[in-house]
Amino acid sequence: MNVSRRHLRAPRITTAAVATAAALGLLTLSACSSGTADEAADGKLKVVASFYPMQFLAEQIGGDHVSVTNLTKPGQEPHDLELKPKQTASLSDAGAIVYLKGLQPAVDEAVKQSKNKHIADAASLTSTEEHGTEVDGHDHSSGDNHSHSHSEAGADPHIWLDPVKYAEVAKGVAKTLGEAAPDHKADFQKNADALAKRLDGLNKKFSDGLKNRASDTFITTHAAFGYLAERYSLTEEAISGLDPESEPSAARIKDLQKLAKEHHVSTVFFETIANPSTAKTLAKDLDLKTDVLDPLEGITDKSKGDDYFGVMEANLAALQKALGTK
Repeated sequence: MNVSRRHLRAPRITTAAVATAAALGLLTLSACSSGTADEAADGKLKVVASFYPMQFLAEQIGGDHVSVTNLTKPGQEPHDLELKPKQTASLSDAGAIVYLKGLQPAVDEAVKQSKNKHIADAASLTSTEEHGTEVDGHDHSSGDNHSHSHSEAGADPHIWLDPVKYAEVAKGVAKTLGEAAPDHKADFQKNADALAKRLDGLNKKFSDGLKNRASDTFITTHAAFGYLAERYSLTEEAISGLDPESEPSAARIKDLQKLAKEHHVSTVFFETIANPSTAKTLAKDLDLKTDVLDPLEGITDKSKGDDYFGVMEANLAALQKALGTK
């Protein structure tokens, strides 16, 4: 209706009216441009997350105050992610970035180049370690209660698979979001506290649920579960190292065959994203069962849960079955 009236009465518009309209238009454009850098169209803080575990944190802590974009699509292998120019540009425009340094080289470089002032690096918000194909989470008589990692050791970024470490990261993410959007700082803190409480409950479920087990050792496709093994005094034996695409040596396969018999291993775990062929071949050669132990690098239709907590509880159930808990 306004457009029609404007056309009908065009001859009566005064110079002053045109000037006023132009000024209002400039003000409107100015307001829009000031909001596009770090806010979505609905006024929410724009947050860019590197992959699913970081997306989950940002959404849970940010709540209704954030609009979260994930750089890694569901089902995409995050370790080998290559960014498109538009994705790289989004890091500069974001109100905040939540990522995990050391997992995705392309993201690490893009975040560095973005010059963004509000960055939550999960790796810096909790302690990290070097892990290899074997991670022994038991205490030892020497007084060394750290994991014993062997071949192919490297910095292990899989901290989100330990609920305690994940809760520590959540607190740091809340601080970063609070700095990016001070008006909602109290809400972010409240949400982070609620998430930490749920993670504490998950930690207790794992601790209680993995007691009275027949075996401590589990075999996985790649070394993603080192922190989890440490937390619950288990031993992770990985077919490959930290890189899910690396091929195991003949010597490593021979070692796995030997330890599977010595430690009464019943199951070889594979993943929903990484190629399961090596795990299935090993299981077939040893007449062992196979099952999924999900490293939670993304949620897909094949995931045994709709979110972080759902998949982690499915992982617990798989471990209980494989380790012979009573």
